[in-house]
Amino acid sequence: QGQLVESGGGSVQAGGSLRLSCVNSPYTVGSYCWGWFRQAAGKEREWIGNSLTLNGRATIAESVQGRFTISQDNDKNTLYLQMNGLKPEDSGVYYCALGSGNCFRRSSYKTWGQGTQVTVSS
Repeated sequence: QGQLVESGGGSVQAGGSLRLSCVNSPYTVGSYCWGWFRQAAGKEREWIGNSLTLNGRATIAESVQGRFTISQDNDKNTLYLQMNGLKPEDSGVYYCALGSGNCFRRSSYKTWGQGTQVTVSS
């Protein structure tokens, strides 16, 4: 599997938006879960959502549904996480990952990016 590199994190005020990007290079051919996770300070890393590399079908966690959107651009080998209506509780390190099997489980993912920090102030 190729490497994953996230970008796009930063500091925003509550209600603001950010778009995170995850480049997979060299591109991993095949059918995989391509997911986003986040880890707040002192908490477990949680699944935010994922896309299926084969068809781009995305699933979002209920906790962020209606505010976050996942999409992938196969021409750019990039996965995106569009985050709108950000809240202070959305703060944390955001990771993208590649895996197979049950896309909702952290243990299904074997390749991880280095993470990008998102800080939302009230």
